[in-house]
Amino acid sequence: MRELVVLGTASQVPTRHRNHNGYLLRWDDEVILFDPGEGTQRQMLLAGLAVSPVRRICITHFHGDHSLGLPGVLQRISLDRVTHPVTVHYPAAGQEFYDRLRHATSYWDNAEIVPAPVGGESFTAATPAGRLTALPLWHSLPTYGYRLDEPDARRMVPSLLAAHGIAGPAVGELQRTGRLGDVTLEQVSVERPGQSFAFVMDTGLCDNVFALAAGVDLLVIESTFLTEDAALAAQVGHLTAAQAGAVARESGVRTLVLTHFSQRYPDDSRFLAEARAEFDGEIVVASDLGRVAVPARREATVDR
Repeated sequence: MRELVVLGTASQVPTRHRNHNGYLLRWDDEVILFDPGEGTQRQMLLAGLAVSPVRRICITHFHGDHSLGLPGVLQRISLDRVTHPVTVHYPAAGQEFYDRLRHATSYWDNAEIVPAPVGGESFTAATPAGRLTALPLWHSLPTYGYRLDEPDARRMVPSLLAAHGIAGPAVGELQRTGRLGDVTLEQVSVERPGQSFAFVMDTGLCDNVFALAAGVDLLVIESTFLTEDAALAAQVGHLTAAQAGAVARESGVRTLVLTHFSQRYPDDSRFLAEARAEFDGEIVVASDLGRVAVPARREATVDR
């Protein structure tokens, strides 16, 4: 299963209908929690999610609405005696804040929490789901966006295998070696493009916003302001819904998820309208406890 579970969609100030940030990405066996803001534990409970499957936590920056839920999540991981290591990525420049949150209160710390700070012009890590990349963004303190890329592979085509008389264990041998007699892997398979996901929070427009979003299947991006407050957005390092839509259009995004909404706008439909004017693909205006499926994989054409 590959889906995004939205735990919270507010910006600095939560509302009666919007919790602080929190986003859980289920990517097969790799479960990644992004920006656990205050109340994340309870939102996970309401969404029917346990902390035990979480294997990785990614913090974009150390503003409270993106990180104050971290102590509770880590303590719950320890309380539930999660047996696998849990890796935590965060801006290296915020090490002091991470240290404070990591041991914010006294508790029985019996989980293996692996700090993996990100820094510099680019950070990459190999994960079971694919390559995780972190790039710096433009905000009032060190902030990084994240991107997950599954490697490309090949899908065997039964009709092509049958045409070459290949079946049973021979299929596995062909996959391992790339050739079986005169038959090559390319003759009986098609490309299976890897899927991709990007997470962009709290930033003004900059080159790395587009680099993170380039060609992704699912883009989760902040749209804190509407165009009427574009000057304020630029001043404080945030995006408008229209800018988010333009990023999706220019970057070739398949599905756009808008989130991180300022409490000053009571009408959510305005975010959709402004983004729609820039982007004609699928747009989801995120809501607390909503779920967004990763779009179906692009499939290559089979030559017969």
